[in-house]
Amino acid sequence: MVEITVNGQAVNLPRPMTLEEVLKRVDVPPNYLAVEVNAEVIPREEHSSHSIGNGDELEVVTLVGGG
Repeated sequence: MVEITVNGQAVNLPRPMTLEEVLKRVDVPPNYLAVEVNAEVIPREEHSSHSIGNGDELEVVTLVGGG
């Protein structure tokens, strides 16, 4: 079991995964702007090759409208 944190919430994964796989498993809005892994922004073109493992912390930044 792999334990990570996504936007402050604990998430358990059955195995290490790519960032792309993790984003498909968790509730991430389709209009997200950026993803940080351990405080490092990961470019979208690297999501399919960037490995996520035990203890990693992900922050998904989304666009929120308002005034």
